[in-house]
Amino acid sequence: MSIGVDPHLSMVRPVEPLTPEGCEECLRLGTPWVQLRLCLTCGHVGCCDSSPLKHARLHAHADGHPIVEPYAPRESWRWCYLHEALV
Repeated sequence: MSIGVDPHLSMVRPVEPLTPEGCEECLRLGTPWVQLRLCLTCGHVGCCDSSPLKHARLHAHADGHPIVEPYAPRESWRWCYLHEALV
C-alpha cells in the first residue's frame, strides 16, 4: 500500500549508518538477521520484519523514527512503520 504525502517525511534527514557492518542490536547480541533497514532520522541500522528480532520496527516505535529505507545496494524505496505503507 502507498499513501499520499506522509507527514513523517519531514523527519527524514541526511544520515550515515551508525553500524555499517549490520544491525546494531543483533551485532551486540550475536543474533542473525535477514535484511537491514536504515532509519532516515538518525542512521540506526536495524534488521527487517523477516528477521527473528525485528529491530528496525522496534527502533521506529521506541524512538519515534518511523521512516526507513533498505540498507542494501540497488534498492530504493521508503517505508513508514506508523502508516504501514510505502512513502
